[in-house]
Amino acid sequence: MRAYQLQPKRDLDSLVVVELPSPTLSPRDVRVRVRATSLNFRDLGMARRADKRQAPIIPLSDGAGDVIEVGAEVTRWKAGDRVTASFFPTWLDGPLSEWHHQNALGGGRDGMLAEEVVLPDSSWVAIPAGYDYRQAACLPCAALTAWHALFEAHSLRPGQTVLLQGTGGVSVFALQMAKATGATVIMTSSSADKRARAKELGADHLIDYKTEPRWGEAARAWNGGRGVDVVVEVGGAGTFDQSVASLDYGGTLALIGVLTGIKAEITTYPILHKALRVRGIYVGSVAMFERMNRALLAARIVPVVDRAFPFEDAHAAYVHLASGAHFGKVVIDV
Repeated sequence: MRAYQLQPKRDLDSLVVVELPSPTLSPRDVRVRVRATSLNFRDLGMARRADKRQAPIIPLSDGAGDVIEVGAEVTRWKAGDRVTASFFPTWLDGPLSEWHHQNALGGGRDGMLAEEVVLPDSSWVAIPAGYDYRQAACLPCAALTAWHALFEAHSLRPGQTVLLQGTGGVSVFALQMAKATGATVIMTSSSADKRARAKELGADHLIDYKTEPRWGEAARAWNGGRGVDVVVEVGGAGTFDQSVASLDYGGTLALIGVLTGIKAEITTYPILHKALRVRGIYVGSVAMFERMNRALLAARIVPVVDRAFPFEDAHAAYVHLASGAHFGKVVIDV
């Protein structure tokens, strides 16, 4: 089979297409012919740090395809079923653990940027009815992260207010989910075009964070001074204080990203003073994935695919994601 590997080289030079034997199949395993994959910011970091790796690895956590073979003990799946893989194939339910973390696709073990992938039968989740492979490939990381932040770490209800940063995959999914719930959504973006597209998807208020550097306070002011109920924090250290500033008493800061770094001086007093909840969000379990898919079907949410690249142009897909020009998800067909 054809696959890409991250080899111990610098930056995107590490991404190399190779020919590999098809993975072996154990009695509880399922073999899937991958049809589409999608990129996350994490994948850029993996490529940029590939020169530190001790051995090559197949990248990407997100992919969707068809079951083409099942092991002798598998009863849940059959050839022809359409499935997506779980970001953490061993995290079925309950809390995250170091073992699950070590088994993350495209990180601790080979990922999805290959023609065939073999994983245990419990690691696969059915594609929601009506989704094509590109749309389904967007779900395992970005959609599930947004779901976890809004509905597992927080209990988003109609009438509450959500603050979202930027218009990448997680934020766009969170916008769609929040609006389907009847929540009010405030989004930040420095791009007028992206703000307009977010408005079309239902965002209630848009803030240019370059012209409004105190955008957290601006969000609270727009919301009548009450503050927002939940922030999906994709920026990390550099945006943390403004996210805290935006929150109402008892609000939730769902910390999921490191786009602006992992270290900075932050002000802790407002967290105490406003009794805020700060929750680290690292994708989610198979059980969360299945709950989310039921909700997506009920709400008729359609994933936003920014652009799809052919398998041969995987490098170009990485470059496009790194440019920050995307709105929604970047996909690679396989």
